[in-house]
Amino acid sequence: MKLRAEQLEQHLQQDLKPVYLVSGDEPFQSDMACRQIREAAVAQGYSEREQFHVDANFDWDQLQASASNLSLFAEKKLMDLRLPAGKSPGAPGGKALTAWVDAGNSETLLLISMGKLDKKQQQAKWFKALDKAGAVLQIWPVDAAKMPSWIQARMQFRGMQPDQAAVQLLAERLEGNLLAADQELEKLRLLCGEGKVDAEQVEAAVSDSARFDVFALVDAALLGETQRMLRIFNGLRGEGLEPILVLWALTREIRSMSGMAWQVAQGNSVEQVLGQYRVWSNRKAPVSAGLQRHNVRRWQGMLYQAASVERVLKGRAAGAPWDELVQLGLKMAGVNLLPRKWA
Repeated sequence: MKLRAEQLEQHLQQDLKPVYLVSGDEPFQSDMACRQIREAAVAQGYSEREQFHVDANFDWDQLQASASNLSLFAEKKLMDLRLPAGKSPGAPGGKALTAWVDAGNSETLLLISMGKLDKKQQQAKWFKALDKAGAVLQIWPVDAAKMPSWIQARMQFRGMQPDQAAVQLLAERLEGNLLAADQELEKLRLLCGEGKVDAEQVEAAVSDSARFDVFALVDAALLGETQRMLRIFNGLRGEGLEPILVLWALTREIRSMSGMAWQVAQGNSVEQVLGQYRVWSNRKAPVSAGLQRHNVRRWQGMLYQAASVERVLKGRAAGAPWDELVQLGLKMAGVNLLPRKWA
């Protein structure tokens, strides 16, 4: 069966299909759909999860072998199969997927995520088998006409109640990259809190022409561009930006880098990890630099440091908020000024 993105939430409240295929070139919506399916699977007893990242050397026989190898402590398993954008299962993969459906693995759920499917792929035997046995969710970009509805839904998800003028203003500012748009909405929630939000609050909180930007700050830290990073820190502080927004951006990046560094420690190449995490091309250089500078232990240590900074920002510990933020940024850039227990 075919599903639209807006139908997924209601569908997942029912018994799950044995297989789900999520395809499309809009990474934010694709990731969100996969996350919803994984969470629904856990809620319905799929307590074991195994990931498969398809590359040129992938052994498709792993699928059936994994389906037949349940843990002693799990009754059901979620198999998370990820193909990078532009990669098709090919003949071996198509054969393996068809065989998986024919085997009727009742104790496993197969979640497949991949890029946009062309007409030829949708005519393939493996696609028809997946469509018949499970659910196919094709993700389409959000066009300008649908952007206000998308923004309103994401704000309501965060507990905000925007008026029409606020939604329209945000749609004009944020049209395009949904991931960046969602990040802006999270920043707006941190500044305005939950509840009603009007256009005046949006105008005060969101600027599309700000001289200094928290995301530029993150990239400067990852690249080790210390002087540039400090200039951005000073600019953000001078513009009166709330320190909690800077901490949010740094912590979010540190958490992501920690996960990627763990993957590298398991023997995956940096390029493979960038693909697995769907890092945008314009961010590959700073992320790669950060992975080469710090191992997983250091990134995890920075998470503890970020938690300490949060206590300072909330008045639960002594310290100067901006000085603590600079310390954290310098640590990301490879400069450690003061000895800390998490260093």
